[in-house]
Amino acid sequence: MNSSFTTPPYSDEPGQPESGPQAPNRPVRSRPDLSDRVGKFNILNGVQVVIMYAFLAATLFTLFTPTNLFSGQMVDRLFSAWQANPTSIAQVTAQAAGQNSTINRIGIVAGHWQNDSGSVCSDGLTEQEVNMKIATLVKQKLEAQGYTVDLLAEFDQRLSQYKAIALISIHNDSCTYINDEATGFKVAAAMHSAYPEKATRLTSCLIDRYQRDTGLAFHSGSVTNDMTNYHAFDEINTETTAAIIETGFLNLDRKILTENTDVVAQGIVDGINCFTHNESISPTATAVP
Repeated sequence: MNSSFTTPPYSDEPGQPESGPQAPNRPVRSRPDLSDRVGKFNILNGVQVVIMYAFLAATLFTLFTPTNLFSGQMVDRLFSAWQANPTSIAQVTAQAAGQNSTINRIGIVAGHWQNDSGSVCSDGLTEQEVNMKIATLVKQKLEAQGYTVDLLAEFDQRLSQYKAIALISIHNDSCTYINDEATGFKVAAAMHSAYPEKATRLTSCLIDRYQRDTGLAFHSGSVTNDMTNYHAFDEINTETTAAIIETGFLNLDRKILTENTDVVAQGIVDGINCFTHNESISPTATAVP
């Protein structure tokens, strides 16, 4: 008989004796080493944490590269909107990236594009041509500043529930000589705007900046129902602030409209920036209700 001491086998079944004559005859199992489990768990957690922080760092680096960070476009606009009184500036809504995202998005309608010619001059120049040239320059200038810009046709399908910081429809007035007073520009917002304070702010900014840049007079006396009841006003999302501008008369203002189109486009761009940045305007820049 072996008189040496034997360590009782480990049992994981409650109620079973661990030693003695009634102990079950089964193989001896060693007790699990908890330190091994903890070590493996810590290593796995450590790897997961490193991967998570690496992903966050890469994301932040992408978002805040020197080009994005110091261009001043996205941050400046979001900060300006945050500072501004929400009753006097369009609300910038943070949404997921996509076609309907309102962050930094501007809609520009080239009047009569893909629909009809608009006003036609005796030499064949059409309003649609002039509108498109101005709208294209406005798009280019805004994109250079960091905006996302949609160039829209007159009855573009995208106008349905369109969401943006602002929507501007660009048109021009008659090519026929009326009288010596038929010169200057017109601006109007929707007659029944869901947010009249925003519409007033946008039209006032466009009037102030466009007049300053082009030297043309605000021709308030001839704003028509076709402008205040412009079809797109009822198609876009109510959160989108919109206005229509007739940049001049194709007769007496033809030179600046066709030969100094860059100045005309800049006047619209400056008006949009005035609105989105909540800039100050002249007290004389009154909007059409």
